[in-house]
Amino acid sequence: MSAVGPNWAGSYEYGASALLHPTSLDELVSLVTASPRLRALGSRHSFNDVADSPGVLVSVDALFGDDELVLSESDRTVTVGAATRFASLAAFLEPRGWALHNLGSLPHISIGGAIATGTHGSGVGNGSLSTAVAALEYVDGTGSLVRIARGDEGFEGSVVALGALGIVTRVTLDIQPSYQMRQDIFVDLSWEAALDGFDEIMAAAYSVSLFGDWGDAGFKQAWVKTRLDGVGSGAGSPSVSSPASAPFAYVDSFFGARPAGSKVMSPAGDDLDNTTVQGGVPGPWSERLPHFRADVTPSAGDEIQTEYFVSRADARAALLAVRALGDRLRPHLLVTELRTIAADALWLSPAFGRDSLAIHFTWKSHPAEVRALLPTLEAALAPFDVRPHWGKWFALGAAQLAPKYDHLADFAALADSRDPAHRFRNPYLTRVLGLPS
Repeated sequence: MSAVGPNWAGSYEYGASALLHPTSLDELVSLVTASPRLRALGSRHSFNDVADSPGVLVSVDALFGDDELVLSESDRTVTVGAATRFASLAAFLEPRGWALHNLGSLPHISIGGAIATGTHGSGVGNGSLSTAVAALEYVDGTGSLVRIARGDEGFEGSVVALGALGIVTRVTLDIQPSYQMRQDIFVDLSWEAALDGFDEIMAAAYSVSLFGDWGDAGFKQAWVKTRLDGVGSGAGSPSVSSPASAPFAYVDSFFGARPAGSKVMSPAGDDLDNTTVQGGVPGPWSERLPHFRADVTPSAGDEIQTEYFVSRADARAALLAVRALGDRLRPHLLVTELRTIAADALWLSPAFGRDSLAIHFTWKSHPAEVRALLPTLEAALAPFDVRPHWGKWFALGAAQLAPKYDHLADFAALADSRDPAHRFRNPYLTRVLGLPS
């Protein structure tokens, strides 16, 4: 085992020589200026080498504790340490009457790592988690503490930055008044219904996810998360036939899918009881938006993940292209999840400039077989200008990815200005973005 160890799923072993935990900004600055190569490491929820370093890794988990979160009700923002996990932030905000606009399926992830890679939840009107960033602070390659806020020059290149600009220490996020939600699970959504009504289905509630395995039966589950204040629900919302406080099965149907008759376990492993409260029981946003509870291991645990973004306008054609590969995918697949993300203006965001469909694959721990499948998947999705999730497995390289990002040259210039000695460079940034080492 390496000095740093593996990621959370055990599917990637970090190659850095050490993991350091500075306890002050002065110590972090000294570490940066003394290290020829270093990178920030968050909660280890990436599946590739995006956060690895040929030198050392740095965690900022000892810089700012969960007791140092700063709430500004007048500005509707909260400032947190970059190592703060979304579960901890939600536990801070909800009792005070505040909320985030969205959460990912896993509340276990660090805020700094999530925003750096463009991680997201679901909802046709919801931007990725990175779009909530109002400002951030980081120590750049010269040892300077940089603060950049929305509206400042270069801000759009500084949020989804893949660790290339420096070590992020604190993040300021937009917040909104707290809201209640319900989560309903439906089973057996047919391919015909999903393809013919895709836009309507995904807009039917604040957040919708579809789970399947590319088989002929369609999607085995639809997870429908509805805000009880009505925000984000479009035409096609499921009809309610009894009060919102009813314990279960009061929604008649969802585009032909029927209500689940009991609690649904992890879509990636039916025997894993790790999911959040279902059955339409009202509860706070913090306990309904994530798929998985913060007190348990999410998903299947021993897994590999891949995710590809296409324009939502291409959803039908892209889904049909992947469905044609179903027989090749299923032997190595635990589950696929479909989610939607609103367009944003962040330079390296996979949702930059277009409302997006994210096609997610949770794979069995079959690394050789999955690696062999990725070029085939990417070729099938190539006509739709496919973009990968930066923190998951993909085979696309810089030559293919560069044309997909209009501001890549601007980002490279920003990275050079903030890290002239290339302290934060690693093989990933060279392979994926073409940044010189």
